[in-house]
This record gives sequence, C-alpha cells and structure tokens, in this order.
Amino acid sequence: MLELTENPKVVWYGMPIFLLMIAVEVITIWKRERELYDIKDSFSNAGMGIGAMILGAAAKIWSIFLLLLMFDVGMEFRVEYFGMESFGWSWGIWILAVFADDFNFYWHHRFSHTVRVLWAAHIVHHSSEKYNLSVGLRNGWVTLFYKPLWWVWMPFIGFEPIMILTVMALNSIYQFGLHTQKIPSLGLLEKVFNTPWVHQVHHSCNVEYLDKNHGGLFIIWDKMFGTFRDNKGDIDTTFGVLKGPDSHNPLVIFSHEYQNIWRDVKNSKNLKEAFMYVFGPPGWSPTNATKTVKQMQRELALNGKVDDPSLHARFGNPNGQKPKLEPEPVEA
Repeated sequence: MLELTENPKVVWYGMPIFLLMIAVEVITIWKRERELYDIKDSFSNAGMGIGAMILGAAAKIWSIFLLLLMFDVGMEFRVEYFGMESFGWSWGIWILAVFADDFNFYWHHRFSHTVRVLWAAHIVHHSSEKYNLSVGLRNGWVTLFYKPLWWVWMPFIGFEPIMILTVMALNSIYQFGLHTQKIPSLGLLEKVFNTPWVHQVHHSCNVEYLDKNHGGLFIIWDKMFGTFRDNKGDIDTTFGVLKGPDSHNPLVIFSHEYQNIWRDVKNSKNLKEAFMYVFGPPGWSPTNATKTVKQMQRELALNGKVDDPSLHARFGNPNGQKPKLEPEPVEA
C-alpha cells in the first residue's frame, strides 16, 4: 500500500516519471501481454489517485500539525531524559529514520488488513484485479487521515518532523515501482528488501497469500513477525480481493466496504456482534458463514480446501486456486 501524498511537491514533480513508467510498461507488454492492463480499470486507478491527491492537501496539513504537535509535546521529555531538543540531522539519524518509518509502515499496513474498518479504507488499493504500475496510483482516501497516527512516536522522541515527512514520501515513491509483473525475482536482495516479485504475493487473493508481505521498503519486518510468504511461482496467482466493488466508479470503489459494514451492523443481534463487524478482522461472522483469513488458512492447511462462499464467487471453486482458463490437452 502507498499514499503518494506525503509530500505534494515530491509527488507533483515525480508525476511525469510515474506516467512515463506506466507508458513504458504498457508499450512493452501490449503485443503479447495486453491482458495485464484494462482500460476501464486503469481509468479507475487514475481517478482514485486524483481524488487522493486532492484530499492529500488537507491530509498534509493534518500530518504536519500532528507531527509538530508531538515534537513540541515531547520537548520537555527529551531535554530531561536525553539532554537534547532533537536528534538532529546527521546521516546516521537519517538511516535510523528510514528504518523507523518502514517499521511504522509495516504495522500501519498490517492493521489495515486485520481491522475491518481500516480494511474498508485500504481495500481500495487491493480491489483491482490487475497488477500493473497504474495500481500504484489507486490510493485510499480515508487512509491519508489515520495513517500519521502510527508515526507520532517519532517526533515525540526527537526525530525532526521534516525528516519524517521526507522519508515517508521517499518510501511511498519506492512502493510505486513495486506494482509490476515485468521484474523477476531479484534473488539475494529479497532477503532484505521488498521487490515487485515479493509484492505480488501481497496483492494476491489466493488464500495462501492473504495478509502476507506487508513491508514497504524492507521485507525484514514480515520475516521477523511471521507474515512473510515467498513467491516461488508455484501458485497460479489471482489478483484483487475476494469480495470487490464490482464497479469502475471511484465513488463505489471508495465506499463499497463501508456499505457492507453498515449492512452487517444493522443486522447485528447484539452490541458484541456490531463491534466485531466494525473492529474485528475482515470476514468475521458469528456463525462462520464467512471466514477470516486465519480461519481460511487454517482450514486450507488441515483439509486442503476452504468452504467459503466468497471463494466460490471469486475463483469458481472452493480451494482458493484460480481455475484453469484452458482445457487440459486430451491424449489421442
């Protein structure tokens, strides 16, 4: 997931580069792999990106206010316990800021997959059934406003707010380049860094791949906290989500999961059910009529298949694997 609105100047200056990269990708695949792009889907991605950039101005003000506020609130603490007003601007602090930023991103991203009301904002980025550079523009709008909350500890302990905003922007720009199928595995680099090959797992809706590889720049956090899944190329990958908006309208893409939450809350039998439909994991239901990712992965590991109607609707069969698009050859 990325939000190309952390630093508007960087984004506007970088936009020609993003568009050039998309154009190069389209040209290189058009003759043989044109199925990787869909014109309606690409326009939807652009529409979501434009909406995010417009709202990004307000989000930017909110982010700056919050980081400056926490920097000021933590001043007395830093002076008393660290003997300094800030960590300063040395190259070593910049490196620490890069790692701290990506650590924040990992947890922000992971919770955006495991708390349904946060997933309602983040599902926008995953709901495309294509995987190409234009998906890097398909950003959620609400995410822009809750994301900075994960970063407030950094200015409090002494990182300069401008430094934080800068590394956030650079991380987001790096992530734009992750959304392509044209770059193969980069081998040893994937021991430490997130790459397009690794990130394909994250955008897959195959049960085995759900809620994996949440890192931004680095993949080390997933390996440390048990959410890493290697892309061995042995699964016929299906991109998107199990229950998408079924629309190219940006307003529908933005709102469809909020509407689903509201429907479930209205049909709840008690406050506990209503709470879980909002703050529980996506897929939770009191009767297991639909299942969470952990339930599906556990069932798949035990039984070799998952009995969930959402999988039937998305894949055409119950085991999470993409159905074959061509018949098996018949021997003479």
